[in-house]
Amino acid sequence: MLNKRDFADIKVGEKACFRKPISESDITLFASICGDFNPIHVDKEFAKGSFFKERVAHGMLTASLISTAVAEILGCGGIYLSQTLKFTAPVKIGDTITATAEVIEKMEKNRVKMKTTCANQDGKIVIEGEASGFVPT
Repeated sequence: MLNKRDFADIKVGEKACFRKPISESDITLFASICGDFNPIHVDKEFAKGSFFKERVAHGMLTASLISTAVAEILGCGGIYLSQTLKFTAPVKIGDTITATAEVIEKMEKNRVKMKTTCANQDGKIVIEGEASGFVPT
């Protein structure tokens, strides 16, 4: 359960992280939710002949993990306003992803700007970007 945050208590440099292993069932469930059944994600035989040589997770499945870290920064009732994403490396079944949000700026009207990343178990950045959010008073 998220705690309510006071905008004044949020500090530049503050970080929140969320870690999750990516499983075959995560990919299957995500495909069923969003309707993206691209065979690079869901077909083992197709993926063997692809550039990556194996199935890869949907980029947006991995990116969605950022939401949990952002929510921890913004607190209960906080609103995730925007997100830029750059996908820098594939995520494979069995990878453990750590999504991180770091406050880089506090702005007017209770707005927070955050650097966001997802890294695999080897520390390799697989997604990087920037988010903004609103902290209600």
